Amino acid sequence: MSDKIKFEIEFPIHASPKMLYQYFATPSGLSEWFADNVNSRGEIFTFIWDGAEEVATMLTKKRDTRIRFKWEESDGDDSYFEFRIQVDALTNDVSLMVTDFAEEDEVEESKMFWENQIGSLKSTIGA
Repeated sequence: MSDKIKFEIEFPIHASPKMLYQYFATPSGLSEWFADNVNSRGEIFTFIWDGAEEVATMLTKKRDTRIRFKWEESDGDDSYFEFRIQVDALTNDVSLMVTDFAEEDEVEESKMFWENQIGSLKSTIGA
């Protein structure tokens, strides 16, 4: 089994951290841009795309700052995906940092996936 590679992408977003956070921390927020539908029971989130379900556990969250999930299928490794909201101390510009893991030959594909998803998030919130 090959090790997954960690990568991080930064997306500048014109939105307040508080408003942005709602789109990651709640099933209703996530289902507006990330998946067709999202349900949660406590820390367990079920993401639905085209009828297929993927289950993830919320590992950590810090209000209006970050939230980290782990896919159930990647239970045997250290991978996770995280949304982190970063505010520039000088300019107050808001960036969304997405951290994820992928097999070496799938990193570019994963980055494209996130660019599409965050594009959809931006149009959802009008950022």
